[in-house]
Amino acid sequence: MSKELIFGHQSPDTDAIVAAKALSYLENKLGKDTEAVALGEPNEETKFVLDHFNEPAPRIITKAAPEVDSVMLVDHNEPQQSVSDIADVTVDVVVDHHRISGFETAQPLFYRAEPLGCCSTVIYKMFKENNVEIPAKLAGLMLSAIISDTLLLKSPTTTPTDVAVVKDLAKIADVDYESYGLAMLKAGTNLASKSEKELIDADAKSFEMAGKSVRVAQINTVDLPEVFDRQAALEAAAKAENEAEGYDLFLILATNILDSNSELLVVGAPTEPVEKAFGKTIKNNRLSLPGVVSRKKQVVPQLTDAFNA
Repeated sequence: MSKELIFGHQSPDTDAIVAAKALSYLENKLGKDTEAVALGEPNEETKFVLDHFNEPAPRIITKAAPEVDSVMLVDHNEPQQSVSDIADVTVDVVVDHHRISGFETAQPLFYRAEPLGCCSTVIYKMFKENNVEIPAKLAGLMLSAIISDTLLLKSPTTTPTDVAVVKDLAKIADVDYESYGLAMLKAGTNLASKSEKELIDADAKSFEMAGKSVRVAQINTVDLPEVFDRQAALEAAAKAENEAEGYDLFLILATNILDSNSELLVVGAPTEPVEKAFGKTIKNNRLSLPGVVSRKKQVVPQLTDAFNA
């Protein structure tokens, strides 16, 4: 089997899906046979992006080994975030912008990780390095991924490189990135039609911290009270997932994309590292986190340090 599958993490966000498509296009231009697939359904924001650029959603897989011998990973490296049978295939390539944790291979591989705001920004650099032109539609998709991951360049994960790449991709795609970006982000905040389980599963990642399994979900909104009006039901949904999936702690980060403030809902134990991470006391299972918008930079590192202390 010479074909390779490319995919992002479980509960894929816009970057996980777009980065797979972008890397697949690049690798195919460079002579490989690849297919971009996904490890879950696109969320509402990603559906908006795909519809806007008339791009089909990728095929969804639950296992890779029945189809291919080797795979390429984008936007993740931690095994618990990847395809269920990741141990049964060879990882040839990783392109990422997250921490490296729990990742090892038996064979040498191409590994590209940069501390940028978005995996698609890293892939943009790879296009430039290989002198491969980015088509207008793909530029629009990659632009969308960067807007998503950086909350329209407002997240503290945003770098000058991300800003420059957004402006270049916007020119290629002929898109006013500011007005389009706000419409795109708002499309992902339609919460009323979703169940509590859908809300906590749409953008969630699992992390191992000092032997504990910690699940961190993020819900973007333009109205934090709308989220916490459903607090009891959200807690029940998180508790059910803790019991079903073996998570010790389920954290739900609700983020207001308009004012860049968040509240954290804490379900499970231990809670002491959470309080230590943010220097605050949990009240009514909640913590107020003004100015916090990035799970990657403002939540997971602080939690990891607190658990390991």
